[in-house]
Amino acid sequence: MSGSTKIPEPPYYAVIFTSERTDGDKGYSKMAEKMVELASQQPGFLGVESARDSSLGITVSYWDSVEAIRNWKENSTHQVAQGKGKEVWYKNYKVRICKVERSYSFET
Repeated sequence: MSGSTKIPEPPYYAVIFTSERTDGDKGYSKMAEKMVELASQQPGFLGVESARDSSLGITVSYWDSVEAIRNWKENSTHQVAQGKGKEVWYKNYKVRICKVERSYSFET
């Protein structure tokens, strides 16, 4: 699992992106890195966590507002990546937007 989180106390928002990839990289890894870098520069971005096995990928990005999420979705470079995802990289995907009202953790 990879992540770069600097998450404040709730409430905040999570965008959960689950996907099933097509075979082969086809430039996906490079674009995924670019999207994390670009998202991290967006106002309202709080962090990201991601995991993938051979069939399922889950990326959760955290945002301070629904407006920040909307602005990220409308980012022109992100829209190019979204189009490429539909055409080349994904068999299917789902996006869920959630308000996080409570959070706790265990750390050693």
